Amino acid sequence: MCGIVGAVAQRNIVSVLIEGLRRLEYRGYDSCGVTVLGAEGPQRARSVERVADLDAQVRETHFEGVTGIAHTRWATHGAPTINNAHPIFSGNSLAIVHNGIIENYQPLREMLRGEGYEFVSQTDTEVIAHLIHSLYQGDLLAAVREAVRQLSGAYAIAVTHKDQPHTVVGARAGSPLVIGLGVGENFLASDALALAGSTERFIYLEEGDVCELTVEGVRVADRDGSEAEREVREVRAYGGAVELGPYRHYMQKEIFEQPRAISDTIPAANEFRPELFGANAAGVLEGIDSVLILACGTSYYAGLTAKYWLESIAKIPTQVEIASEYRYRDSVPNPRALVVAISQSGETADTIAAVKHAVSLGMRHTLAVCNVATSAMVRLTELKFLTHAGVEIGVASTKAFTTQLVALFVLSVTLGKLRGHVSQMQEANYLMQLRHLPAALNGVLALEPQIIAWASEFSRKENALFLGRSLHYPIALEGALKLKEISYIHAEAYPAGELKHGPLALVTEAMPVVTVAPNDALLEKLKSNMQEVRARRGELYVFADADTHIVSEDGIRVIRMPEHYGPLSPILHVVPLQLLAYHTACERGTDVDKPRNLAKSVTVE
Repeated sequence: MCGIVGAVAQRNIVSVLIEGLRRLEYRGYDSCGVTVLGAEGPQRARSVERVADLDAQVRETHFEGVTGIAHTRWATHGAPTINNAHPIFSGNSLAIVHNGIIENYQPLREMLRGEGYEFVSQTDTEVIAHLIHSLYQGDLLAAVREAVRQLSGAYAIAVTHKDQPHTVVGARAGSPLVIGLGVGENFLASDALALAGSTERFIYLEEGDVCELTVEGVRVADRDGSEAEREVREVRAYGGAVELGPYRHYMQKEIFEQPRAISDTIPAANEFRPELFGANAAGVLEGIDSVLILACGTSYYAGLTAKYWLESIAKIPTQVEIASEYRYRDSVPNPRALVVAISQSGETADTIAAVKHAVSLGMRHTLAVCNVATSAMVRLTELKFLTHAGVEIGVASTKAFTTQLVALFVLSVTLGKLRGHVSQMQEANYLMQLRHLPAALNGVLALEPQIIAWASEFSRKENALFLGRSLHYPIALEGALKLKEISYIHAEAYPAGELKHGPLALVTEAMPVVTVAPNDALLEKLKSNMQEVRARRGELYVFADADTHIVSEDGIRVIRMPEHYGPLSPILHVVPLQLLAYHTACERGTDVDKPRNLAKSVTVE
């Protein structure tokens, strides 16, 4: 969601800025822009198309500059138009790019209008630009520091001024911002990936930090204005991960990377040990009596799946909350609960705020399940388990989801073992099943040609139902989400037993009903639910385990899964749902990797 790239160097940095924006395209955006400082002031190009269009503009106009900032914008205040695209100017001297939302922009706007400032955009960002301009007295760092004291909300900003042509100033609160350190040049970005190939040395700014970048070095001040020392980290930004290779889309590539990602995420240890979650995890995990999971979107569905594991394997009461709802309702805190936050990026604003809210209520035991070691969430929590999905470019999450499930299964077995509910033989069996997962997933991926045939039929539909039972109900939810995200087909998921309590009214021959059918204790119940669909002339599309005795016949299409996988079955069953969504979207000609209106990392409320 929105992307920032900034640079100050002794060379033309336009190509660095544009390449940085390309690497941030995965976050989702609907406009983009770049500005560099020239002798006559800031020079700007903006587009409501893709970064490729912006690149063509700057090549045509021979953009050059040693200092500049660039941005991909996901619209919040104001439609995606040229006037609302960043960088935003104040006069012909100051330029700014901004991620986040300023909550008190309206009174600030009225105040600045009273001072004679004219607004040409609908953005809250223009308020920041004019506010900094009004406070500027020859020191950009001081003006930014004073301006951010007056802002309420979330922001990461990068600012330039023509009177300081070799300086970029940044600030962050609630949105991520990272400094990249070079030799005779320095960089600023919302994600280290943007700077892959330019540097591997980074400083992750902390909440309230303001920084100044020049070719000579960087200065960082904390929220109180005091000079601050921040750790320099060596981070490989996985530049090669943005290469598409032989695949049509990043989503397809990432679906097929799941065996490797899961293999990398499975712990190398020969037992389920508390230390997998941190050096002091044993003392924490032994003292808890319940689990509270906080997450959004796909990560929330991972949490719902984990609830079944935690309660059946570890016998521990588990509550799963949508992070954006939890923080705004009255709840009953339990100081002995383990608060588990799940996020691919570790920068999800609602989830981070929900964790902070839980801690404020006295729930101090926290665990992050995350794919980014340097993220705000990992730095915030007491314990952590890092997934190893690698960079995920497609907005619709795939390998991040399945690696989250692996992490949560490891947590479930570890807690079960600590609580005396997992025997040594069961532990060995769980470990064996985990290690066989990558091979089992390769068998599922081999079903792609059959799924492509289904997708050609799905592409002509406008609605779909997904059914699952028990721990496969969250997988049905995830399958419906994937279909609606990238194909724009309306899809809903239900526990199959709820079909007769309302959704059955929607079932006709025009409504495909996707059913997840593992060979588990509820199989016969599920078969009865499927007959309810057939009796209403509904079309069933069933992903069935090999030994379920469900066969293709009139009204039922069946794709047979290669093997039954017990409690880890959700990890296998979600993959064909990902492929179905992907190939349906391809048939419909949508922008698979960057679906309309969506962003990869949701860093605003």
